[in-house]
Amino acid sequence: MKKHWIVLFILVVILGTLAYLSTWTVDKVQVEGCEIVNTQSVSDAMKEEAPLDNTLLLYIKSKMNKLKDLSFVSKMDLELTDKNTVTVTVYEKSIAGCVLYKGDYVYFDKDGIVLDSSKRRVGSAPLIKGLTFTEWSIGKKLPSDDDKKFQTILTITQLVEKYDLEIDGIKFTAENEIVLQHGGITIELGEGEYLAVQMMNLGNILKNLEGMSGTLYMKDFDSENATASFSKN
Repeated sequence: MKKHWIVLFILVVILGTLAYLSTWTVDKVQVEGCEIVNTQSVSDAMKEEAPLDNTLLLYIKSKMNKLKDLSFVSKMDLELTDKNTVTVTVYEKSIAGCVLYKGDYVYFDKDGIVLDSSKRRVGSAPLIKGLTFTEWSIGKKLPSDDDKKFQTILTITQLVEKYDLEIDGIKFTAENEIVLQHGGITIELGEGEYLAVQMMNLGNILKNLEGMSGTLYMKDFDSENATASFSKN
């Protein structure tokens, strides 16, 4: 008889625990850290990932690194805010630039490693024109038919990040001269001999041209000849 009471007690404890845990439902997902990733897509993904729609099981799953990868996300930290709310901190991949390939935008980092792709353009990284390649793979360096040109592009994207410049596009002319685009302003840099000093001074020059459109000529801008000219449209 005593054993029966013990078994009954254990069953009551188990059922009570299960009943309590069933109240830990994913009712709210708070998302932080998103700039290019859509917060709603992260929230929806977390709800889909939650076993039995349970916040505690979702938390355990995240700590075991079992969450599926999301586009443009480097990693995510998930914490329990309360039994019905989780907070997800998103760490996005650092995009240096993108190229358009067969209708897809292909994104790469400062070292030229392909990060991801999408049908629509995301973020504010410059769109690169003038590169030719036939294939690409996520996690590998973007293969280019012209390594020197691609290295120049990587140098430019690194300088764009270093000096916090807003550059919409980078392209090469038929004469292999570098042209940047900043809103309505076309920036001609020449063949790239003076990139470091040109990019270091570009931000201050663009501040003085805010709201204008036209062409900024910086082909001969160097440390000895710090002169640029601007032609309005």
